[in-house]
Formats: sequence, structure tokens, C-alpha cells
Amino acid sequence: MALYEPDASFVPQPGKVVQGRDAIRQATLQFLSLKGTMQIDSVFTVHGPGMALTRGQWRLSATGSDGKLVEMTGQSVEVLRQQPNGEWLVAIDHPFGAQ
Repeated sequence: MALYEPDASFVPQPGKVVQGRDAIRQATLQFLSLKGTMQIDSVFTVHGPGMALTRGQWRLSATGSDGKLVEMTGQSVEVLRQQPNGEWLVAIDHPFGAQ
């Protein structure tokens, strides 16, 4: 959750938006409980003054509670904002936004 701004927006599934680190944590618990491996490949990053737009492709591979392989893929878009201390944090994260 340290990658996100305190009031960041996250799209856990198409058509649903949650806001804030606590809501993002709750929305991602199911994915995190899989304890799988996630690979993210950056497609591009565009910088603006104090902001950046990124696009990525991701793949999640894990074993479900039933022992079956779980694989998910997506094409994401994110907006990052530079903080006063120079750090970059995610302001908007849409894991399915580029599909």
C-alpha cells in the first residue's frame, strides 16, 4: 500500500472504483491471498510536470485453494504524482484500463 497516495483510486474490477489505501487493501486481499507470482512489463511512461502516465501488461500465476492453476492477465494504466519529497506515488490505478 506504500506505493499509493493516501486517497488513491483503484479499479479492482471493470466498473468498480474504490478510494483510499484501506479500500484498496480490502479490494486486493483476494489477489494477495493467492500468494502467486505477478509479472509486470512496462509498455510506456509519459512524464508531465509532477505527473506521469504509465501503461503496463501484467500476468498473475498462482495455485487456487482448490489446487488448480489460476492465471489472470491484464493491460493497465496508472497515473503517478510526484510528492513534495520527490517520491512518486500512484494516484490512479486501473489494472484493466488499457484493454
